[in-house]
This record gives sequence, C-alpha cells and structure tokens, in this order.
Amino acid sequence: MTDQNTLQSLAVAQLHDRLLATPAWPADTALLPSEPLWHWVATNHRNNCLLWAEEDLARRTTVSDAEIAKNKRAIDGYNQARNDATERVDELLLIGLGLVDAESARSDAPRSTVPAGARLNSETAGSMIDRMSIMALKIDAMRKQTLRTDVDDAHRASSQVKLERLLQQRADLGDCLDGLLADCAAGKAYFKVYRQFKMYNDARFNPALVAEQKAQQQAAGQKAAGG
Repeated sequence: MTDQNTLQSLAVAQLHDRLLATPAWPADTALLPSEPLWHWVATNHRNNCLLWAEEDLARRTTVSDAEIAKNKRAIDGYNQARNDATERVDELLLIGLGLVDAESARSDAPRSTVPAGARLNSETAGSMIDRMSIMALKIDAMRKQTLRTDVDDAHRASSQVKLERLLQQRADLGDCLDGLLADCAAGKAYFKVYRQFKMYNDARFNPALVAEQKAQQQAAGQKAAGG
C-alpha cells in the first residue's frame, strides 16, 4: 500500500475490486487494512457495500412494511458511517500533504497551512474516493450481468457495453483524483474537510424527531399529572 503522500487512484480501484472479490467481504472487518489512511478508504467502501445491499432489500414488494422500515433505518446508519469515513480520509490526506495542522485537523476550526495562491477545489479527494467506491460496486454488478446464463445474448451484450462505459467513467474519475493530489502536493491546489451534518440522524435537529420527543414528554407529563 502507498501512504497519503503517494496515493494513486489505481491502488484505490484495486483495493475496491479486491475486497469485492473476497467472499467474506463486507462482513469480515479483519479485511480492513491497518494503515490509517487505507483503513478509512476501506471502511468507506465497506459502508457503501452494506448500503448498496440494504438499498436492494428496501425495494422488495413482497415483505412487510416493518421489514422495509428496518432496511431504511439501516440505510441511514450506513450512510452516516460512509460520510464519517470520507471525512477521515480527507483529514489524513490533508495532514499527509501538509495542508492542515495535524493537531487541529479533526476540530471545527482546523488551522490551514495552504500555500499562498493555491486554488480551492470544490470537491474533496475523499469524496472522489467515495465516488470510486460506488463506481466499483456498479462495475461489479454490471460484470455479473455479462456472465449470466439465464438471459439472452442481447442482455449480455448490452451489459458489456454498459460495463465498458462504467470502467471508462471510473478511469476518468481516477485521473481527476490523481491530478488533484498532484496539484495539492505541488502547492497549486487544496481542498477542505466538509462536515456533512446529517441532521436527519440527529434527534436534536430533525424536526420530525424533535416533535416526536415533545409529544412523548407531554404524554409522560400528562400521565404523571393524572397519577
């Protein structure tokens, strides 16, 4: 594995593909690399894989509403974890590239060490790696369509065309990631850690959950008052 100073998109894609080809993935967390940056790259990928599976299950039409609700709650959790991992990837990359003070990187006010004149990139390297993870899932799923024996030749041929497009899209995205990291290393560009603040998962901010809590408190108060 490479470190955050020499990370290349090819190594990211190879990690994604290798994990998808491993039977125990994504259940076995022992497959996560120990090196911090790659650990979080793989953790992001793992949560995308778990999220993908739950999204498939949530579209079932012959199970109870309770089962779908269970899937939707799982989706929220995996989506939060996926974003948290993306933020950790960005923090470690910025530290490795010398673009943020290491001690403040995880705070709400990280101290920037960006060279004067560097341009701000709107998309972070971590978010590009997250997109590559999703592309790996699409590629894996489409490749399986090209190998099906229960469909006709037209289906397999159409799937092969789509697979080739997906592979090109991932390669293009990887080139953009490599270009951004090269510019960052040269002091020409930088990116920031953007906190996602997924408010729908937080009972303090989600209006529906706040209303639910108030209703429960009022009901409890009325019950207590009534003896």
